[in-house]
Formats: sequence, structure tokens, C-alpha cells
Amino acid sequence: MQLVKTQRDNLLRPLQTVSGIVERRHTLPILANLLIRKTGQDISFLSTDLELQITTRADCGAGASDVATTVAARKLLDILRNVPDSEVSLSLSDKRLTVQAGKSRFALQTLAAEDFPTVTEAKDYGASFELPQKTFRQLLAMVHFAMAQQDIRYYLNGMLLVVDGKQIIAVATDGHRLAYCSTASDQELARQEVIIPRKTILELQRLLEDIDDPVKIDVAPSQVKFTFGQVELVSKLVEGKFPDFTRVIPKGYKNSFVIGREELQRALQRAAIVTSDKFKGVRCMLEANLLKITANNAEQEEAQEELEIDYGGDALDIGFNVTYLLDVLSNLKVENIQISFGDANSSALITLPDNNDFKYVVMPMRI
Repeated sequence: MQLVKTQRDNLLRPLQTVSGIVERRHTLPILANLLIRKTGQDISFLSTDLELQITTRADCGAGASDVATTVAARKLLDILRNVPDSEVSLSLSDKRLTVQAGKSRFALQTLAAEDFPTVTEAKDYGASFELPQKTFRQLLAMVHFAMAQQDIRYYLNGMLLVVDGKQIIAVATDGHRLAYCSTASDQELARQEVIIPRKTILELQRLLEDIDDPVKIDVAPSQVKFTFGQVELVSKLVEGKFPDFTRVIPKGYKNSFVIGREELQRALQRAAIVTSDKFKGVRCMLEANLLKITANNAEQEEAQEELEIDYGGDALDIGFNVTYLLDVLSNLKVENIQISFGDANSSALITLPDNNDFKYVVMPMRI
């Protein structure tokens, strides 16, 4: 029974889309597979880890019958990556999927499609809106690096998405730093807050393209769905109460200066060379028109950088984790940034000159 007959790349592209979330080791062996469903010329590929589900479609079906099966995602992907770029066919016989490409032939074990667990989609999505893919991708890029990775405060292992009127806000924090970014929507929407898991955010960054085509976002109380191009991504939400980010973002700081992003990034990268894996601290000393950055380690090695700035505020001596500063500088694609301080014990606030859409707060550290 034939399923697919097409050029290799026509099949490789959708498989790469869905295979990113498949884990090799899982308590349910069938979750290492992907579900292939053929309806006429339409072929759909679906993968899930029970928290996140990705479906994509391709118009490359062959044969008259409608059929569904599941096969090991990684094996099928590895085969297609390694065979020559030629016509590829998939056919199903005796619970085995045969992959034929040129003079290469592979027979893979399958598991029944009816045993494959899928995420049940929400019946009612409360909020629904569209953004250009590049706008939403940029929103994620501006905050994703501040998400916690394996924090016991599970609600920090993700990104807060706030829909409020015509404003779409993304916030991420790991308790040491916080990134905030907002963008405008054409639609007027009722306020809604949801926490999207870290894995979902990273997968969206991989799949979204820097194009004007829309991504449709449907938000339900326990689920969110993203639809763009031929891709549909459904994700469970993180339960819990995200910290009140409005209280974390400082207001009214008077000590501030504007500096070239690349200039500061290179100075911090050089200073970071003498920091250790255990201690990533750098000291930032501010005085009239001068920013001095110093770092040292247990071997008594030192680094010092001096940058001329337009600054007339208080003299300050404040320490930071250099990784937190470099993270934001490497993700911002702007020429200049503005840095504002309160005192030596207060968080620093990094913003963009004449732009309120982005804010980054980083806690000081003792050095």
C-alpha cells in the first residue's frame, strides 16, 4: 500500500518540522514515533510528547487508499537526510514501512496508529488574534533567554504572554533577571495571561520564519494553539501565578547613560575571560563620563576595561553576573542601549533609547 511518492526534500521538510520534540527515551515507546496519516493526496505528520503537539501537512500522497500508521521519527529522518536527493517513496505492508530512494531500500517497524496518544484540543478558545510571523518571532527573541531552565518554581520555566487591549506582552524571568517586550495588535482583546512552557517557546523560535505571513494564536484556559503556514502547534500551559512584573521593573531612575551595544558587549566579553565557571562576577564602576569594568579570579588574575560615556550622575560601584549582561546584548539587534541605575544595591535597567517596548532588569551581585 503506497503512501508517498515525491522528491526527497518535499518529505524532509515536514519531517524536520515535527521531529524536534520527539524524545528517544520515553516511558511510552510509541511517543518516539510520529503519526503519518494519508487522506487522498493529503499527508499529515504529527508528533507529541503529551505536553506539546505539532502537526504539518504536505501534498505528496500516492495511491488511492486512506491509511494511517506510526514509525520511528528519528530513524525515518536520518534515512532521508542520508539518501541522495532523488525521488523517495513510502509504502506500508505487513506492519512495516518501506522507504525506497534510488537503489537504497529500508524496512522499518511500525506501531498501530490507533494506539498513538494525541493532545485533545480545547473546545473553546477565549482569545484569538494574529500577528506577522516576524513580529511574534522577534517578541520571543527579546525575552526567551531570561526563562528559567529547571527551577523548582515551575511557573518560571516558561514565558508569560499577556493579551491586553491592543497590546501583546511577553515576559520571562529566572529570579535573577527579567526581560519584558511588547508589541501592538490590530485587534481589541480582553485581558488574558498565560504561561507558555519553555520547550514550546524554543520550538516556536525554531519553526517561525522572518516573514510577514501571519501566525494565528488561540488561547484557552489550559492550552494555546499556534497556526502558521502548514504547521499547527498545540501546547499545554503552565499552571501557577507568574510574579507581578510591573513591580519588578524600576521606575524613576536618574542615573543613566547611552552606550553602543557592540562596544559594551566586546568589553564585557574580554573581561569575562578571567572569570571562572563558578564565579561570573564583574564590577562596573561609574564616574563622570567613564565606565570602568573589572574582573578577577582566585588565581589573582585581573582584567580591566575603560569606556568613555556621556554620564553626569552619581559615582557608583556595582557588581553583576556577566552572563546576564552578555545574554541581553547578544540578543538585541540595535545600535545603542540605555542603562539606568538607582544605587549600588538596586537592579540595573536596560532599555532602548526613545523606545518603551523593551525592558531588561538585572539584579546586582556582591563582589
